[in-house]
Amino acid sequence: MVLEIDEIKKILPHRAPFLLVDRIIEIDPFKSATGIKNVTYNEPQFRGHFPHQAIMPGVLILEAMAQVGGIAMLYPEENRGKIALFGGMDNIKFKKPVVPGDQLVMKAELMKVHGDYGRLHAESFVDGVFAAQGDFTFALQQPANE
Repeated sequence: MVLEIDEIKKILPHRAPFLLVDRIIEIDPFKSATGIKNVTYNEPQFRGHFPHQAIMPGVLILEAMAQVGGIAMLYPEENRGKIALFGGMDNIKFKKPVVPGDQLVMKAELMKVHGDYGRLHAESFVDGVFAAQGDFTFALQQPANE
């Protein structure tokens, strides 16, 4: 199943410039998802990171990977409208800089889910080359304004 940006916006609460997933190309709800982020020079972070050698900040790569995992968790109707909050990150590794023009392919797998809490492992690749990975703990909550 493929999810385009309009469907992703129905699942994730993020909006530009912090919606960092352009398309979901595979999803197995409550288990895994694979998503794509097309990296372009027009994104605001490249004005300062770094102006003469643009590199996608590692923290945004981690956020993008976590958003793909969030889609796997928030896709089912019973979780729609909730937000996923970070509880922690472990085993973070960066192996390849991500630059404008790259297509970041992110794979997230839910390792453990207990109620509204869970842990996921995510990896990202550019042209099939490993770029980054991380393990994330999260908690699902209703937004504060509800």
